[in-house]
This record gives sequence, structure tokens and C-alpha cells, in this order.
Amino acid sequence: MPDILGEALVDYYNGKAETLWINNKYGDPEEMPIEVFFREKEDLTTLEQTALLHCRGSILDVGAATGAISLLLQDDFDLTAIELSEGACQVMKALGVRNGIIGDVFHYKNAKFDTLILLMNGIGLAGTLNNLSSSLKHFKSLLSESGQILLDSSDISYLYEGDKKPDDCYFGELQYQYEYKNKKGGWFNWLYVDRKTLEKHANDVGLMCELLFEDENDQYLVKLISK
Repeated sequence: MPDILGEALVDYYNGKAETLWINNKYGDPEEMPIEVFFREKEDLTTLEQTALLHCRGSILDVGAATGAISLLLQDDFDLTAIELSEGACQVMKALGVRNGIIGDVFHYKNAKFDTLILLMNGIGLAGTLNNLSSSLKHFKSLLSESGQILLDSSDISYLYEGDKKPDDCYFGELQYQYEYKNKKGGWFNWLYVDRKTLEKHANDVGLMCELLFEDENDQYLVKLISK
């Protein structure tokens, strides 16, 4: 499978990026702003700044992309960044992330951490609601005895008018496809989960959910800890 996102990130790092498109099943293609993966501390949202304040101990940055968050944490914490895209990892290391791993976090069992961070809707990696509990269970298995998971997501029910939510799947289950330089990657599932639904699935696998931040657009940040 071609690493479409990785190619775009490498080009951007080298100063020659073209437009990165993200296709979806519900509307027109949208331009993906590549610069969001190269933000510095002053560019972070309030939600992300809040997440940084709650980090502690050894940290696993899940789906780290180019390591924008990892770079802000690695001097103060024992940090590991894991990312599936080889191109993103190449950029991550070029930018100075010292401990970056290319791999699928769902196959990772090498260590336990005091903090897992899944920002930019990192829980979307679960793909579908049916996979949410098993995904949370795996993340829990990577925690130290007093570890925590910091993750954000959004309630995207506002995208649906009235009661026109899909009746064949959870409304937060979306499908996307990256397109760059007339090349397309494979379609992938991405999950946005409302807070009440997340709390239920977290509870099912023995995790307590504490709200840390919520904005007017129903985007929220939570801390999950073992019961």
C-alpha cells in the first residue's frame, strides 16, 4: 500500500509539497493542510496544551506523525513515539525525535508507560465502534500500574440534520482516502466518538473517564485510568 501521507510530509519537509487531498464518502474532497503536522507549541490548541500539562512519567505518543507533540515532551520525559507511516517517521527523525518507532501500535507489546497520548483524534485508529472496546483494552495493556491515557475526540452528530443519522452504522464511523500527486491510497476507517459512548466502552474494559477539557464544538479531552 503506498504511503501517500508520508510522501506528502517528506515533500513538505523538503520544501516542495503539493496539495494533499482527503477524500470521503459523504461529500467533496477536502484539502488537508499539511502544515498542521509541523506545528510548534504556540500553534497548539487549548485542548492540546491542556493535554501536555497532564503528561507524566514515561510516555508513548501514539500515531505521532511527524512528532510535533513528541518534540515538545522528549526533553522532560522518557518518550517513545510510534507511527505507522514510514515517511512520517523519516521526517520525525529528521526533525529530532530521538526515540521513534515505525509500527502498528496494535501489535506493540514491548513496554509499559505512565502516559499514552492519542491526540488529533488518535482514538480514530480504532476505525469502528465495534473495535473501540478492544482498542481501549490494548491501550490499557500498555499502561503501568498507575498509568493514564490522554485522548481527544468529537461528537460529530452536528453533521447530520435532524434525525438523519445513518441507520446501518454508528454516526461517528467515517471512511477516508489520501490523494497526492494524482496517486490515491487505500480507503481507511476513522472513528469519531461522542463522550458518553466513549465512557461506556471505557467502563466495559475497566477504565474510568475524567473530562479534562471540552469546547463549544463538542471536541473534548479525557483522561482514562484503571479502576
